Amino acid sequence: MKLEIIRDPLWNNIRVDPVALRLVDTAAFQRLRYVRQLGLAYLVYPGASHTRFEHALGAYHLAGRALTMFAERGGASAPHRDAAALVRCAALLHDIGHYPYSHALEEIGALHHEEVARPLVTTGAVADVLRAELGADAPARIMALIRGESDSPLQGLISGSLDLDKIEYLKRDAFMCGVNYGDIDVDRLLNSLVVLTEPERGAPTVGIYEKGLSALESLLFAKYQMYRNVYWHHAVRSATAMYKRLVDGALRAGSLSAETLAAFTDEGLLHELGQRAPSALLSALRERRLYKRVFECPAAELPADGGEWIADDRALVVAVEDQLARELGLGPGEVLLDYPTKTRMLGLDIPVLRRDGGVRRLTEAGWEGAVNLPKLSEELYGSARWLRVFACRRLTVRRDQLVQLATSPASEVRERLARGSVLS
Repeated sequence: MKLEIIRDPLWNNIRVDPVALRLVDTAAFQRLRYVRQLGLAYLVYPGASHTRFEHALGAYHLAGRALTMFAERGGASAPHRDAAALVRCAALLHDIGHYPYSHALEEIGALHHEEVARPLVTTGAVADVLRAELGADAPARIMALIRGESDSPLQGLISGSLDLDKIEYLKRDAFMCGVNYGDIDVDRLLNSLVVLTEPERGAPTVGIYEKGLSALESLLFAKYQMYRNVYWHHAVRSATAMYKRLVDGALRAGSLSAETLAAFTDEGLLHELGQRAPSALLSALRERRLYKRVFECPAAELPADGGEWIADDRALVVAVEDQLARELGLGPGEVLLDYPTKTRMLGLDIPVLRRDGGVRRLTEAGWEGAVNLPKLSEELYGSARWLRVFACRRLTVRRDQLVQLATSPASEVRERLARGSVLS
């Protein structure tokens, strides 16, 4: 089987088999060349212009390395040839449904990118390749892997606590941004993976040797550092809030259709907005005149569940933004609230093959006297996630009023809106 070589700045040579090459050449996959991996982070880190295209190739590359390692070990770890091919294709296609500018549109209620991927994988040119090369049921089996719903022993390579997607994006994002936060011991992690029998179900699954836990910790800390310093950087979140407001406004006005969002590239969507819904906000984003912080507060200083309506209730957020703008002497869309959607910072749930041959599941509950992560997880999360208010120009706003507004229950916020003042 002849393999093509693709040069990559992170992994050097990526060897691509004929099936993967046919998938790469489909229009649906080629669109990923024009969808940035980190959305609007390039406005802060100029090197962050890498795309979902090279990330997908990198995930495919890591899948190949892991599968080769399992095959070399032999025995129960050696994957069946067909299963290995499905895993490689799932790694390649896992982000094919991504929206322009990364995850931002999912924060305004757009369908999750994994669901957007379903028709792209199960119909059309991609499905034709998969059926011709891997069998009639290949598209459905690959979608199950992408969705984390497969009964394959190799499911954990595609979706799980230690999936290859996570390893790849943390390493690549740090490299392209020029920061050292994603310093992950990839070789150690990959060589620590093992197919073991899960005690609860008695079924084979991907786990990790106990000796690899220190490398796993390096991945967890890298994830925290990247969220704190790159993904949730205040200027990145300002640009993201502006972009969300632009697209949300166009959807509400009928200028854009939610069903067509995933077909756009980054620049294609901004161009369409310029044609259908031109605005000062769009011009500001294009010219990098980012909104300024007028308030910010880490999640650690907020009560439990305080401010979650900002992440979860888009219609309420828009109404509050506009009312807040009126009270501050600004126009609609000139004040923006931002609280990143709650995510699992560490998200541990993985079986560990211990030195004595036993298997124990490592979760966020940790191990007594060994890996105690729950408290650490909460502290890291609370310091990385910030509630912020942005405005088109610098303003002086009373902090206590904004804290009270943000931490009020959604029902009380609606009552304030009905009274005509959210700051009182």
